[in-house]
Amino acid sequence: MSLQGASKFDSSRAYEDLRRQVGFGPRPAGSAALAQCRQYILDQLKAAGIAAREQAFDADTPVGRIRMVNIIGTIPGRRQDRIALATHYDTKLFRESRFVGASDGASSTAGVLELGRVLKARQNDYTIELLFFDGEEAFVDWYKNNDNTYGSRHYVQAAQKAETLGGLKAVVLLDMIGDRNLTIRRDTNSTRWLTDVVWASAAKLGYRSSFLTEETTIDDDHMPFLRAGIPAVDIIDLEYAAWHTPQDTLDAVSARSLQIVGDVVLDALPQIEKRLASSR
Repeated sequence: MSLQGASKFDSSRAYEDLRRQVGFGPRPAGSAALAQCRQYILDQLKAAGIAAREQAFDADTPVGRIRMVNIIGTIPGRRQDRIALATHYDTKLFRESRFVGASDGASSTAGVLELGRVLKARQNDYTIELLFFDGEEAFVDWYKNNDNTYGSRHYVQAAQKAETLGGLKAVVLLDMIGDRNLTIRRDTNSTRWLTDVVWASAAKLGYRSSFLTEETTIDDDHMPFLRAGIPAVDIIDLEYAAWHTPQDTLDAVSARSLQIVGDVVLDALPQIEKRLASSR
């Protein structure tokens, strides 16, 4: 990855993406507000010159069959083999309260959008795939009847069927990265070498207070990839006090946290590319 002439991660621009998403209101899968959000993402990718396609599918959920749509953006690199930066853009369905998901959904989506803008301006060794998953959130109970990660599971199944999954060499998943008090722990489900690379970048950049050495175990959109044998790492702050509450609003998030994660991912990507190239 060449960094010459490259733009840097702009957290003020990413924060505007976050703010615009929150402005659409609650965005559960299948909602009109999520369709508006999806169009915003597509418009931003187009404005950045990033080719994108919609991957629509029908998901059987505990509340009925719901039409869902993943977004797949592609930034061609020197190689056809791909590294994916992923997020979910839906918010959890709450019928009794207003949940706008400033961190849980909007922050990571904003992060991936801004990373896409930066990487579009660079010459990347690997093709970069930007994945925006629908239906990450459970409708009733995450632990029953596969009521979770609908979009990422569909992506993996479709790629297996099309025999394109083998070209995906690593997945960096972002989720809930907006917390003002950013505390990201190492996920034991994630691929160890990928986690090591990301945390080494965080330490190098002086972000040890946000990327902690303590471990946790997370079930998230990276799991379908891990089950399919694709290396993946989840960068998530699950100690967010406003998680799945009406308080997950703009007041609880900050551009600074987006900047920290953006800087770390951009620093880690060349190391990930180097590791993948050496293992070919």
